[in-house]
Amino acid sequence: MPAVYLIWVEAPDITAEARPGQFVTLRCGDHLPLRRPLSIHRTDGRKLALLFAVVGQGTEWLSGRLVGEYVDLLGPLGNGFSIHHGSQKLLLIAGGIGIAPLVALAEEGVDAGLSVKLVIGAETASKLYPEDFIPGGVEAICVTDDGSAGGRGVATDFLPPLADWADQIFACGPMPMYRRMAEMGLGDKPVQVLLEQVMGCGIGACRGCAVMTRQGIRLVCRDGPVFRLGEIIWEEVKEPGVNRLTRWA
Repeated sequence: MPAVYLIWVEAPDITAEARPGQFVTLRCGDHLPLRRPLSIHRTDGRKLALLFAVVGQGTEWLSGRLVGEYVDLLGPLGNGFSIHHGSQKLLLIAGGIGIAPLVALAEEGVDAGLSVKLVIGAETASKLYPEDFIPGGVEAICVTDDGSAGGRGVATDFLPPLADWADQIFACGPMPMYRRMAEMGLGDKPVQVLLEQVMGCGIGACRGCAVMTRQGIRLVCRDGPVFRLGEIIWEEVKEPGVNRLTRWA
């Protein structure tokens, strides 16, 4: 995956409480005033993993950290994914770097003895999440825009038959993917999506990540970032551009 990095950080206080779908914020050097939010990719004992693409000064700084260096983390933040009692079949949909928070969820599902299918979409084969990193017991379905690996198309093209199989659906990816899922009539099904909006503080103080829902205005950092697909009023959601939760500049 070009320009994509995976780093492990020793943070026992965070890993002790972290749930799939939650995130942390990082201070990326002394020259950038705002902290950068990144999804928790997975945890292992006292350590947590962060998977991120280099898209700006903050992630560029983070990509240059070396073993033994310290980073300033705050978390876990937000509300993560929730596997309902009685669910046996989980379908996970990842668009691009949206794979970041779904691996931990896949691990949780497998550990609980559930059937897990993971659809991974990317532009081309070189940008697919490595198969060796996919948790054992997960059925991975790869999709590329150009057909260079797996099926040809986008992740949502392969969703209809799989949706009938699943008890619950979870997704993380770009906003157009969510809009397409809503248009497909999935809003009334048990679908959870990780919403990616520009964040200023990450703790609900600045209200810069507000979105309109059927329950009124909600903050992605505090009330999300995971929401039910059917509760979001998509006509009111603005495109976040490259400043996404898992791709912060």
